[in-house]
Amino acid sequence: MIYKANKGQTSYGEPIGIILMESYMPFPPGCPGNASTFSFPVRYEVVRGANMERLVYQGDPDLLQPFVDAGWKLVEEGVKAITGNCGFMVLYHDFMAKEFPVPVFMSSLLQLPFISRLLKPGEKVGIVTANGKTLTEKHLEIATNGIDIPVAVAGLEDQPCFYDTIHAEKGTLDFDKVEQEVVQVTQGLVQENDGVRAILFECTDLPPYAAAVQEAVGLPVFDFSTLVNYVFSALVRRRFDGIY
Repeated sequence: MIYKANKGQTSYGEPIGIILMESYMPFPPGCPGNASTFSFPVRYEVVRGANMERLVYQGDPDLLQPFVDAGWKLVEEGVKAITGNCGFMVLYHDFMAKEFPVPVFMSSLLQLPFISRLLKPGEKVGIVTANGKTLTEKHLEIATNGIDIPVAVAGLEDQPCFYDTIHAEKGTLDFDKVEQEVVQVTQGLVQENDGVRAILFECTDLPPYAAAVQEAVGLPVFDFSTLVNYVFSALVRRRFDGIY
């Protein structure tokens, strides 16, 4: 086998490039900001200035170019697909998908059409988000490409431990207390909305709590990790081994 170098690339074998927002918070295993989350190597690029205020609260369009610049840097370093570590990055998905020669998936919300097709007509996808007040119809429209999908939304912005870690960025995470908050909010979402038959975490900081949520509500739970693993499985195919 002959290996060839690519100009501008100094490391190899990192199929997924992850654009990180600028934040001050711990990332336990399960979060995309923790590389041990994945069973394969990933490559990171931080966008300075892409903070909670500009990205989650404002949806600042001026962040598009920094995201594009970060994406090109990852492409030049050899990644085979580009994603991000915040579901609100869906605002930039369409622009970035047109820009790059590799697949782009900027939000776990992109799973909405697929999840909906797993359900009976009229059944709902329950979305748990970092901020229910700023997750808008525009975010969902981009994620679904305009398809009308029944959803119910619950936000975590009023949960004190989650707020302190994610929104206020105090630099510490009480895992057990945040897990309890996520479970309780999801349980409330299911109890208050008839027809919720699957859960989707918008927030990329929620996958660590997916197992506890599933134990509590007994429903399929989709999140960033289910999406990135699905994409990886298509990017890097392996030969089947077995007995015939």
